[in-house]
Amino acid sequence: MAPWLSEQLGQQLIIENKPGANTNIAAQAAINSPPDGHTLLFVTAANSINATFYEALPFNFLCDIAPVAGLVEVPQIMEVHPSVPAKNVAEFIAYAKANPDKVNMASVGIGSTPHLAGELFMAMTGVKLVHVPYRGSASALTDMLGGQVQVLFDALPSSLAHVKSGALRALAVTTATRSALLPDVPTVGDTVPGYATNTWYGVGVPKGTPPEIVQKLSQVVAAGLANATIRARLADAATAPMPLSPVQFGALIAQETERWGKVIRATNIKPE
Repeated sequence: MAPWLSEQLGQQLIIENKPGANTNIAAQAAINSPPDGHTLLFVTAANSINATFYEALPFNFLCDIAPVAGLVEVPQIMEVHPSVPAKNVAEFIAYAKANPDKVNMASVGIGSTPHLAGELFMAMTGVKLVHVPYRGSASALTDMLGGQVQVLFDALPSSLAHVKSGALRALAVTTATRSALLPDVPTVGDTVPGYATNTWYGVGVPKGTPPEIVQKLSQVVAAGLANATIRARLADAATAPMPLSPVQFGALIAQETERWGKVIRATNIKPE
């Protein structure tokens, strides 16, 4: 999307990575930038999670960032090591309930989307899994493949090759509908009514950015997501376009902030 934005806006878009604090450092940098349309924030699901996960943030994300547009959504996949006897979600629930606190659930870190997807699953099914956090998907997948942990709610692009090879078994996708990449894999919601989650990304700008600039940026992003070349690249990356207007994207951020806030408060999850 960056080359497209550069071309359409007539100026080079420079990607500035500001890692740390689960995206909070990047968010703070964007919030403190002049609201002139020259600073964009790559908004992620983590921003909605962080609003509750961290008790004393120096900003209010819902108030301090103006939503511009949705970008993409990434399905998550509930997968198990082949040593787990369950072949579907119902069998996994029965297996986990018969072995409470003996099934290890990997995640890419405390408070991450895979972690909270698992916590939501436990809350809605009554199963008890042992959470084992890792520093990123690569290390979590290494131990999944080795059988040290048994279940992971991973982003589909990270695990797709392992599932297709048979190294890991897909029980379900976490989205409300099936994935075109794994059409024979059901959704978690088929067994656990109401369960649905995914990872998503979008664009925001500092609060106070003129509405006409927000609208222009939104239109350019929407045009990019409609471009056949960009859509093909997204499909190759196992992601789907998520074209949302500023109002729609703002509603999604608010909805996700409320939903994950409830999960975090109910489970009393705290940063390490």
